[in-house]
Amino acid sequence: MSFTVTVQPSGVTFAVNPNEKILEAALRQSVGLPYGCKDGACGSCKGKVLSGAVAHGPHQDKALSSAEATQGYALFCCATTTADLEIECRTVTGMGDIPVKKLPCRVASLEKPTSDVAILKLQLPANERLQYLAGQYVEILLRDGKRRSYSMASAPHQEGPVELHIRHMPGGVFTDQVFSTLKERDILRFEGPFGTFFLREDSEKPIVLLASGTGFAPIKAIIEHAIHKNITRPMTLYWGARKKADIYQWELVQQWAENLPNFKFIPVLSEALAEDAWTGRTGLVHQAVMADLPDLSQYQVYACGAPIMVESAQRDFSAQCGLPTDEFYADSFTSEADKQSQTV
Repeated sequence: MSFTVTVQPSGVTFAVNPNEKILEAALRQSVGLPYGCKDGACGSCKGKVLSGAVAHGPHQDKALSSAEATQGYALFCCATTTADLEIECRTVTGMGDIPVKKLPCRVASLEKPTSDVAILKLQLPANERLQYLAGQYVEILLRDGKRRSYSMASAPHQEGPVELHIRHMPGGVFTDQVFSTLKERDILRFEGPFGTFFLREDSEKPIVLLASGTGFAPIKAIIEHAIHKNITRPMTLYWGARKKADIYQWELVQQWAENLPNFKFIPVLSEALAEDAWTGRTGLVHQAVMADLPDLSQYQVYACGAPIMVESAQRDFSAQCGLPTDEFYADSFTSEADKQSQTV
């Protein structure tokens, strides 16, 4: 027995089985609901239940508060139902029929531009090609069955290895391995692509790209994809970091700024060091955007990085700068430590 879920305002319907997560059922049937972490931590899949009822599994209060649940909102990544549902949620188009694959890969190279950032390049088998949209992520499959999610920093058109940017999280099951024992030619496995964070090419609006730390990775893929497709919409990258060294691909971004007439780069440091001799912007990166662009009503924003940055930008851009809520696209880099602070 299955139940029917009707998505408004699109009118799309799909079936969900008993005890099956609503998002899981949608993805199984190629219905494009927005999502990010799939673990009840980021809030990207939040929507409203118009009729019927859902039961939630473990999730973070910041992703769905009790007050929001009382108002009829739900996190579809961790919600199940025992009856037909009508939900309100924007659907995601443009994903096409991209298959999700489990693939082995070999470490082609491992570079550490800073003490806590690694650029990992993964070579696929010779007869395999990974289709994905710039901005999506893969999940590294660990031997104990755990998974770790990383956005692809390489654009889909690029030949060669898949590039990941990994920040060291001390005590992290995978990142400790990356920064200690992992070496070239080691074999890993991953599954993907996943996620609904990618450039909406059907718009002509100017773009604000907002990154903190290694949140630059999917932003890099989006920019390189836009260059490849000759997309000339104005793009401004705001990259926030603690100190200058944390903007670990400074030369690449400066090269874009010098060579692309439609591209601007604004680095923002929160803890500039004396040796940086920093004369640029300081403070919180999303506040730099608000200072420069107090009216965001005609923009699209793509934000990626620490959850606090993404949440603050989403809230403040809409409340204070007039950004339409449906023009904010985000990928919140939620760590396993973040996910542990869950409620029911």
